[in-house]
Amino acid sequence: MLLYTDIISGDEMFSDAFPLKVVDDIVYEVDCQMMTVKEGEVDIGANPSAEEQEEALEEGASQVNNVVHSFRLQSTSFDKKSFLTYLKGYMKAIKAKLAESDPERVDAFEKGAQAFAKKLVANFKDYEFYTGEQMDPEGMIALLNYREDGVTPYFTFWKDGVKEVKL
Repeated sequence: MLLYTDIISGDEMFSDAFPLKVVDDIVYEVDCQMMTVKEGEVDIGANPSAEEQEEALEEGASQVNNVVHSFRLQSTSFDKKSFLTYLKGYMKAIKAKLAESDPERVDAFEKGAQAFAKKLVANFKDYEFYTGEQMDPEGMIALLNYREDGVTPYFTFWKDGVKEVKL
């Protein structure tokens, strides 16, 4: 299994246990879903029947996003101006890390990140923002959006902002 950690904060962001794909060689899209959890209960991945699920909610269980829950991501918020300020600094930090570790990747990253950032800004209102467990203001902000059906959630993570750790 591969675990993907933020190269700046070291926070665990996602793993290949979730369906993921690379988009435009610049971001990972990680599919996620809502799940029901009860306090003190361990999720073993079994699918409860409809009655069990209704019953669980009545007993004080809550619906959570499985990626948010598994990697202890923390919800945060931005207005467009503050997000652009954050993104500018984050891209600069990633570019510096790439210059040290993979100088040939810097040009491709700059071009791809700039194009993707334009899409982000154009659809800014569609995103929810999450930071890693440590809530490091310099670290990656994971972007939650929904597929065209308006129901299926997925996260977007910067490909060059994470490193793979084999478990």
